[in-house]
Amino acid sequence: MRKSTRFGAALLGVLLVVSACSGDGESDAAGGRDRITLSYAIWDNSQRPVMDELGREFTRTHPDVTIDVQLAPWTDYWTRLRAAAGGGAAPDVFWMNGPNFRLYASNGMLRSLEKEIARDGVDLSVYPRPLVDLYTLNGERFGLPKDMDTIGVWYNKALFDAKDVAHPADDWTWADFQSAAARLTDPAAGVYGTAAMLGSFQECQYNTIAQAGGHVISPDGRRSGYDDPRTIAGLRFWTDLIRAGRSPDLMSMTDTVPLQLFEVGKIAMYWGGSWNVAEFSANAYTRGRVDVAPLPRGERRATVIHGVANVVSATTGHPEEAWQFVRFLGSRQAADILGRKGPMPAHTGTQDAWVSAHPEFDLRTFVDAVAYGVPYPVSANTAAWNESELTHLARAWTGEVPVEEAAAGLAAEMNALLSRERS
Repeated sequence: MRKSTRFGAALLGVLLVVSACSGDGESDAAGGRDRITLSYAIWDNSQRPVMDELGREFTRTHPDVTIDVQLAPWTDYWTRLRAAAGGGAAPDVFWMNGPNFRLYASNGMLRSLEKEIARDGVDLSVYPRPLVDLYTLNGERFGLPKDMDTIGVWYNKALFDAKDVAHPADDWTWADFQSAAARLTDPAAGVYGTAAMLGSFQECQYNTIAQAGGHVISPDGRRSGYDDPRTIAGLRFWTDLIRAGRSPDLMSMTDTVPLQLFEVGKIAMYWGGSWNVAEFSANAYTRGRVDVAPLPRGERRATVIHGVANVVSATTGHPEEAWQFVRFLGSRQAADILGRKGPMPAHTGTQDAWVSAHPEFDLRTFVDAVAYGVPYPVSANTAAWNESELTHLARAWTGEVPVEEAAAGLAAEMNALLSRERS
């Protein structure tokens, strides 16, 4: 996940104004009640319409509360949010992801929802357990899952058919994947079997590490797993593809990102998430040409499961109304709306609408993958060692050093960073 420290002065100003307005409230002349505006920050423009709809739906049952959806692009979202939260002016409710959660929660920027969840008897078993745990710190829950995502192999059916390669089976293996990548690679046509992306750990490395039986971080969050031979095997899966010419090299993938290459038929298999549905259904080339298969199996079957949660600012002036909005967003009613018009909802039993909304793809693949999902690796300051991952592993991706040497250096630096988290 990308990070930046640039101060988002413009948005901070906006958020300060919104916060001030929502804190004062406005009097309802007819009923004498305060009217409240809750600010709600999101980063995905494609979800803006359904978030607006959910805001209006909440207001139907809470007529004194209006939801002001505020969009900040992903590239600026965390910079702006951190600046606003640091100044005590964060939006009342906002999206949170796993890599950033502990940093915000441990620094007092999020409101614990533990009391409200217990008071209102919210059933957390309706969400996948890894997602509930992802937003829990020291036994306290700080968010309710909104959506979820798993990873699959998006593949170009036309390229498979042109090379007379069988479409991926549900039980295919690493060897099957590597064989397909070799047969689909066509240097004369500029087509690669796949893309060994670096910087897309959720889509690529974290999955193969888990499939190889390795781990990124120990369960207690105190030790790196990058010096584990099984973890290194999960990394070598990718570097071998580059060395064999089944993937573009790192420089080529920096010049043109693999997603763009896949969308013009230059990459046959793309490891991507359930969130890519919107992109591929809207793209004239991929719509009708691509489908999705489960990730190939290594020593075991695994896919990273992650999801966005809705959280409440620790400094909101309307904690009860903000909680009621978060509770609504986590409800089955909201999930049904989200599934029809947005990403895969986290609420169990509501994914059918999402699957039905795109019959051109086998989206059941992503839902079924929840059964063998593994948690997204995090610590108190995930961003710090995320940068180390890129720094060290880039040397293995370019072939400058063996993957074992890069992983050893990464493990040492990550251990130092994890130790610093405890000091």
